[in-house]
This record gives sequence, structure tokens and C-alpha cells, in this order.
Amino acid sequence: MTQPGSAYPLEKKEQRSETHTMSVLVDNEPGVLARVIGLFSGRGYNIESLTVSETEHEAHLSRITIVTSGPPMVIEQIQHQLERLVPVHSVIDLTVKGNAIERELALVKVAGTGEKRVEALRLAEAFRAKIIDTSLEHFVFEITGKQSKIEQFLALMQPLGLVEVSRTGLAAISRGPERM
Repeated sequence: MTQPGSAYPLEKKEQRSETHTMSVLVDNEPGVLARVIGLFSGRGYNIESLTVSETEHEAHLSRITIVTSGPPMVIEQIQHQLERLVPVHSVIDLTVKGNAIERELALVKVAGTGEKRVEALRLAEAFRAKIIDTSLEHFVFEITGKQSKIEQFLALMQPLGLVEVSRTGLAAISRGPERM
């Protein structure tokens, strides 16, 4: 396709991808998570992180925290489609709302002896990682914080004998007195 009066093709505008954290309040009942995930998989949207847990036992409500990415138009579509699902009470894009508190927990297994072992312990202390299991050949650290802090810790542990990582996914909540 060409621009009128020109031999040059129309340039396709590419929207840059953004990462957004969405908090979704849903009924705590069987099949709800499958419906939410089905919305993503059915439309080819990616889920980078997913956490879910009951947050209000008496009201039987759960909070699903989803980290996803895409162009702004796609993020907006995701939010509107989530809002239309029957068991969904509310959807908040914490990235748009701004100033959310986000944390993740990771268990990190590192094997090493000698200087590498000493360096792993020193770094763990600097990152405030707790030692939750140890032997003569390995450590398992527990680290909590922003995803960037965990990524940095993992990058530093890689050359020291990083064996395995288990991460919880992001937990997030908005600041201020208002309720979701």
C-alpha cells in the first residue's frame, strides 16, 4: 500500500510493548482462575507472572495479580475483557494507577565451596537474603523484594554456583487508604 501521490509504502506504526501489573478481585470458586487464564490464552496474550490467593475469607473473594505486556491498546483490551467476566468484581491496572507496592519471594539454591561459598554468603548478607537450608556443599536462600532486586541477586549468584530457583510471582497492592 502506498501513500497518496507517493511511490513509497505507508509506514506501519509499531506501538512499543509495556509491562503492566493488574489486580483482579474475583469470587473464590472453582473454575474462576481457568476462565481468567482462558481469556489470555484464547487471545494470545502473555502472562509474565501470576499469583492468586484468597484475600477475604468471609466474603469468599480472591485477588489475582497478573503481570502482562503489550502495546497500550492491548493492555486496555485486556482490562476491559477482564471486567466483563462474570466472577470478576473489579480490575485495577496498578501500573496506570501508579505508586504500587510490589514484592516477590524467591528460593535460591547455590552450590559451592571455598571462596565461592564465602562470596555467596557475603552477597546474601548484602541483599538481606536469609539462609533457610545449608549443608557443606550448598545453601538455599530466601530473598524478598522488587523483581529487579531478585534479578540482580540471581545474576550475581550465577557464577558462584546457582543451581535452582523457585519464584512466587509478583504480589502487589496500591498505596493509600482506598480499597480495591
